[in-house]
Amino acid sequence: MSALTFQALRRLADGRFHSGEDMARALGRSRATLSEALKKAPELGVELFSVPGKGYRLAEPIEFLDHAAIMQRLRAEDSRIHLEIVDEIDSTSTRLLERANEGAASGTCLAAEWQNSGRGRRGRSWVSTLGGSLTFSLLWRFERGAGHLGGLSLAVGAAIARALTDCGVERVQVKWPNDVVVDFRKLAGILVETSGEMQGPSVAVVGVGVNYRLGERVLDRIDQPVSDVSQCAPSLPSRSELLARLLGALVRGLDEFEQRGFAASRDTWRSLHAYQGRRVRVLPPREPPFEAEVVDVAPDGALVVARDDGRTVNLSSAEISLRGK
Repeated sequence: MSALTFQALRRLADGRFHSGEDMARALGRSRATLSEALKKAPELGVELFSVPGKGYRLAEPIEFLDHAAIMQRLRAEDSRIHLEIVDEIDSTSTRLLERANEGAASGTCLAAEWQNSGRGRRGRSWVSTLGGSLTFSLLWRFERGAGHLGGLSLAVGAAIARALTDCGVERVQVKWPNDVVVDFRKLAGILVETSGEMQGPSVAVVGVGVNYRLGERVLDRIDQPVSDVSQCAPSLPSRSELLARLLGALVRGLDEFEQRGFAASRDTWRSLHAYQGRRVRVLPPREPPFEAEVVDVAPDGALVVARDDGRTVNLSSAEISLRGK
């Protein structure tokens, strides 16, 4: 995507009509070049109107992230976050993993207005739109070894759920192992990638994607039940406020995890688990599917389920889907 596309969309972000001639002049480009750049808007999930005599207008205003406002709020809580915001990137986690290997500091955070190759769990892609999603990754270094990071993605999920609730999002719960849901519909996804020595130190890159205001056409493209913040919060928080709150909650959650491991948030996570006590269909990675009841979550973050034959199984990796009680 060209830089000009993002520059032009920033001028259109207020949702009002803007003259193409005035925009081209202000950006130092020709009308034809501007027109070509704006043809890319649909690829970003942005609906754009062009009306002769009036100019260009977005179907919905776009709120771009405000770095200064986010950092002002974060500095009041914790000064360890080093935030960089980019217009476009393939994957914030991919790039932050590279920086981790180059020695980037703990607290380095990379947020993107738009990801063109966002990654989810098990190689799935993450669908996002410009202004309609919140996608970022946070690098965090631990004195603990990589072998002691069990349950980290669950601790992150509990922190994300708390922050969303604090922003006014209603009925927020979690789903093992890495989703935040509302009414069993996915609201946010988490991807945690770790590396390091078994006895320490270690590093984690925490990738987070939040559905903010996707719109019906985008929601229909996603191959699972999903929701977004705009549908679940009576008063929609700004994207910048939401990112600041999420990062603040993550810092507190990661500090607790460093000190006490998953035990620090296990009770909270259990109380938020949408599937607790429910029947689920389990798809293990290398075994036949089976049905079971969700019993608990283990201290290492494994999901504890009871099979129909009475056996209790700890799942460290599997997919689960809801079944009737």
